[in-house]
Amino acid sequence: MADATPETENLEQHKWYEDVQALLLGTLLLSFGVTLYSTAMLITGGLAGTSLLVEFATPFTFGTVFFVLNLPFYILSLMRMGWGFTIRTFIAIALISAMTRLIPMWMDFSALDPIFASVAGAAMMGVGLVMLLRHRAGIGGITILSQFLQDKGIIRAGIFQLIVDLAILVVALFMLPLKLVALSIVGAFVLNLTVAINHKPGRYRGMS
Repeated sequence: MADATPETENLEQHKWYEDVQALLLGTLLLSFGVTLYSTAMLITGGLAGTSLLVEFATPFTFGTVFFVLNLPFYILSLMRMGWGFTIRTFIAIALISAMTRLIPMWMDFSALDPIFASVAGAAMMGVGLVMLLRHRAGIGGITILSQFLQDKGIIRAGIFQLIVDLAILVVALFMLPLKLVALSIVGAFVLNLTVAINHKPGRYRGMS
């Protein structure tokens, strides 16, 4: 890692199979949450939210847009977070892009309450994101920037993402019904509260 801190330099590293498990389970939870949001026409923040808006407005799928939009951010990731974080993040984004296309083929939502989708989807995305962050991976874009700012002690990742997410939700007001935007705001609080509570510097040591 390019910007290791004293707190992280002396920590025992995760085993490779622990990283693999976290990448698979974390991206599965994130993908399932995104699928709930896509089906219910809800919006989240960051590049994931931008990708959902593009999906709602164009023929392009979430997975394709999400993968492409993240490409420029790998430069920042490489410069600020190092090769390990960048590689794990690239794998996570590729897995999410693929899973969000496969999950709708594996299951069908004949009925989905948007309130349930808002809360449950956000919780799944929050838990999945925490798993990735604890294993030094992200989902690109704003997540890379928020993790960098948290590592530098500037602002907590969850708080920074909440600010950005709310700004993106304002844009959604011009594209989605007010009720769905309101539920999306509820989801944004659930997601970021999950991350803020469960991913605090110094609490988790990542030791085997």
